Amino acid sequence: MTQPFLHNQSIVLQAPVQCWSRPDGQIVSPPASERRSNAQGVFCGDDRVVSSLVLDVPGRELEHIATDEPGGPRARYEYVVRTPELGVDPLLLLQRERQLTGSSVTETYRLTTAATHALEVALVVTVVPDATPMAEIKSGRPRVPVAPAEVVDGSVTWWWRDGATTATLSASGGQLSIDGEAYRLAFPVTVPARGEASVSLRLDLDDAAAPFVATTAPALRVPEVPGAATSLTRLLGHAFLDLGALRLAERATSGDAFLAAGSPWFFTLFGRDSLIASRLLLPTNVELAASTLRVLAARQGREVNPSTAEQPGKILHEVRRVALDLHDTHQEADGQSLDIVIPPEYFGTIDATALWILLLADAADAGMPDDEVRELLPALWGALGWLRDHADADGDGFIEYFDESGHGLANQGWKDSGDSIRWANGDQAEGPIALVEVQGYAYAAAMAAARLLDRFDSADDAGFWRSWAARLSQRFREKFWVSDDLGPYPALALDAQKRPVDGVSSNIGHLLGTGILDADEARAVVRRLMHPSLASGYGVRTLSTTNAGYWPLGYHVGSVWTHDTAVIIDGMLREGFREEAGVLAAQVLRAAEGFGFRMPELFGGEPADRIFPPQPYPAACRPQAWAAASAVVVARALHLEWSHAG
Repeated sequence: MTQPFLHNQSIVLQAPVQCWSRPDGQIVSPPASERRSNAQGVFCGDDRVVSSLVLDVPGRELEHIATDEPGGPRARYEYVVRTPELGVDPLLLLQRERQLTGSSVTETYRLTTAATHALEVALVVTVVPDATPMAEIKSGRPRVPVAPAEVVDGSVTWWWRDGATTATLSASGGQLSIDGEAYRLAFPVTVPARGEASVSLRLDLDDAAAPFVATTAPALRVPEVPGAATSLTRLLGHAFLDLGALRLAERATSGDAFLAAGSPWFFTLFGRDSLIASRLLLPTNVELAASTLRVLAARQGREVNPSTAEQPGKILHEVRRVALDLHDTHQEADGQSLDIVIPPEYFGTIDATALWILLLADAADAGMPDDEVRELLPALWGALGWLRDHADADGDGFIEYFDESGHGLANQGWKDSGDSIRWANGDQAEGPIALVEVQGYAYAAAMAAARLLDRFDSADDAGFWRSWAARLSQRFREKFWVSDDLGPYPALALDAQKRPVDGVSSNIGHLLGTGILDADEARAVVRRLMHPSLASGYGVRTLSTTNAGYWPLGYHVGSVWTHDTAVIIDGMLREGFREEAGVLAAQVLRAAEGFGFRMPELFGGEPADRIFPPQPYPAACRPQAWAAASAVVVARALHLEWSHAG
């Protein structure tokens, strides 16, 4: 089975509801009898509730002419209804507006004519109910059909998962009936002369057992950048509509929003993703950072549990409604599939705990109220305890990971695919793995914690963490630095034998701004990042073109990830490499033009002087929280005065 492709789809979302369709707005899925799948449909949380939603004008030809997709919860699709009896000009237009809330989908069909007499038009919408879990769709398995329920008082409700998930379909101005495995909505419409008429349908959705709900937090405000180019303004506008629509919350604390990682595959809480996205957005929004910190602190690890990778003080990786079976979706380099089953609450991440500490310190510096920071000090102590007692499993002084369960993620940094850690000759490294960027995160987290302890708690303990960081920095300098024909650079990782894995990767860019590099080392890292073997002209590749394992459409071995380049830009700004940061930011903005200013999770690593627009990675999430949040970093790098003001 193969993952469905997403790059040419239309997406409308308001978490926890999302809707994927063809660019013309039609949602068309293959029959359940066919052994193939796609991601089109209406989703509530991790379930698809509708697999087909097709608009038709029987007896007439419907021609799609335009789509307006500004981002977030609304899109509009424009059609011409062919009327040859009225002449050659298109005199009957049909506008389809799709509007989502966190619990519903509404479609409004507006007919407008320039004809000098009234027109009788029949609209028909066919809706196919569905009950396919997201994991099945991601694995490319066929859809799970639902037997149509009885129509009662002009509406119909279907449900599954013991009744916890429900969908209710109703029509305004139309009649609802059962048509085989589908529902048929018939709308007889009279369009007045030189006038318009409209009808609509509504789909109400609920999953009573879902871990998260739509947030009640205030809407996000698009930041204004005086003097910004139109392209940057469009990027920011699209990004913030999507970011607002990606927000979720716990049921009991619906005002504490966090960003779901991405649509459609990761439409839930991810520790690393939510933290990095909030940190990138911090110059524009402290409240989102504070609420993200609280949500993750409430789910902080309390015990040692190898099956879920939980440890005391650890920040989790992800939360799902049920266990996630990723069989067939992660591949080894030799093509053999992995049997990966992620528990509903999973802690298999090596970096989220340090990133939580960093976000807390940055948020405190950015204006998070002191009383809110103090409330999180127990969670800070828990995170530091994990860093001290559990992060270094073998006692060698480095932070490393290894999946003890046998069914979790083999790699637990942000490049978490099974083949992402490569030697220069293309071979895969064997774990336990100590990632280069994680050592930087840990160093920065210890130093940030020391500042927080000086300010809010215990200066004596602050001294301990400064000494801890100094020892890590010394060990890092001794073990990680290697050289090739272009000079010295930090290795991608240390492997199970504590050998430096000499693959040249974007990971080294995450060291910038952490403090673990001295000035000369930072310059060496920046030079390497800007070399054509890593810099594609649209951003920084995940793996150097000199690596024998490089492939421009490899998930973590040659593609460009939007947030990866944004984190590097942010680090360059922190280190004072403003010119290089501006160059990379301009490259990302150029890539954004090729993607309609809705940046995907990742895209191909082919150089910009060879191809435009960039190659899409067909199964990439779009929008992705940290990719959308990257717009703020691009704006900061291109408008430094705004950056300082923010």
